[in-house]
Amino acid sequence: MQSLPCSKLYSKITARKALFIFLCLVTLVILVPVSASFGSVHLEVNDVFHAIIARIFPFSGVKSSELASVIVWRLRLRWVTMAMVTGAGLAICGAVMQGALRNPLVSPFTVGVSSGATLGASLAIILGISFVGSGRYFIVANAFVFSMITSLLIIGFGRLRGTTPEAFILVGIALTYTFSAITSFLQYCAEEGDLMAVAHWIFGSVMRASWEDIILVSAIMLVCLPFLMKYCWDLNAMAFGGDEVAVSLGVNPARVRTASMILVALITASITSFTGIIGFVGLVAPHIARLVIGGDHRFLLPCSSVIGAIMVVTANVIGRSIMPPAVLPVGIVMSSIGGPFFLYLLLKKRRRYWE
Repeated sequence: MQSLPCSKLYSKITARKALFIFLCLVTLVILVPVSASFGSVHLEVNDVFHAIIARIFPFSGVKSSELASVIVWRLRLRWVTMAMVTGAGLAICGAVMQGALRNPLVSPFTVGVSSGATLGASLAIILGISFVGSGRYFIVANAFVFSMITSLLIIGFGRLRGTTPEAFILVGIALTYTFSAITSFLQYCAEEGDLMAVAHWIFGSVMRASWEDIILVSAIMLVCLPFLMKYCWDLNAMAFGGDEVAVSLGVNPARVRTASMILVALITASITSFTGIIGFVGLVAPHIARLVIGGDHRFLLPCSSVIGAIMVVTANVIGRSIMPPAVLPVGIVMSSIGGPFFLYLLLKKRRRYWE
C-alpha cells in the first residue's frame, strides 16, 4: 500500500528537477540575444534576433541590417556560443570530479589541469617550443598536449597510491606547484612582449575561438558526454556511500574514477587550450545545481552544464560592459566571483553534506 505514495513522491520530485532544468534552459535561450546586444556598438535585442533568424532561415522574410548581421555573426554570437560551450563543459567536469573524488572543493582549475595548459602555452610563446611547427594552432596544440600530460600524470600517480580520492587530489596539488614554478621561471626570463602575450593568454577569454574551434570543442564534448552519463549511477554510489558501499553495490570505484578522469581531462584540455584559464566555473556551478536539485548525477550533470553556461555568458556580458570599448577577460570576472564563493565553501563545509 505504501509503494504507490512513494512512487508518486518520486515522480513529483523528478518532475520538479526536470522543470528547474527546463527553466534554466529557457533562461539561457533568452540570455543569448540579450548578451549579444551588449558591446561598444549597442544593438537592440530585436536587431540581434532578426540577424539570427535571417541567417538561419533566409526564406523567412525577416530582414536584418548589414551592420547588425556582421556584428552578431562575426563577433558576438561566436563569443556567446563559446561562452556557453566553455561554461557547460567545465561545469560538467567539476560535477563529475566532485562526485568521483568525494570532495566538494575540487574542479579542473584546482587540481592542476589548468596549470599544465599554462605551461604548454608559455613554452610556445616564450621559447617557441610547440608540437605544431607553426600556424594558428601553434599555442593551442601545446596547451592541449600539456593539459593531457598533466591529467595522465595525475591519473598515473594516483593509481600508484591506490586510486583513492586523496591520492588524485594530492598529486594534482603537487603538479600544480611544480608547473607553476616552471611557468614563473619562464616568465621571469621572458622578454616584455612575450610576457604580455602569456599574461593575456592566462587571463582567459572566449573571444579568441573561431567557429571552427567551437565546432571542434563541441564535438569532443558530445563524444565524451554519453560515457559520463553512463557512469551516473556509479558516481551516485561513490559520492553518497563511499568506495566500500559502491563495491557492495557492484561498482568498481577504481575503474569508474580512472575512466571519468580521462573523459574530464579530454573536455577540460580541449576547452582550456582555446580559452586560457577560466577558473571556478567547475567549482561554483555544480554547487548551485546541487543546492537546488540534489546530488543525483542523472540530473546534476545536465543542470550543472546549463548553470555553468549561464554563468560564463553572464561573465562575458559583464566583461564587455564594465569598461567599453575595452573588454575585461572572462577569467578575471569569474575569479572575482569564484574566489569569495570558494572561501565560503571552506568556512561552511559540512561533513554530513558528503558523508
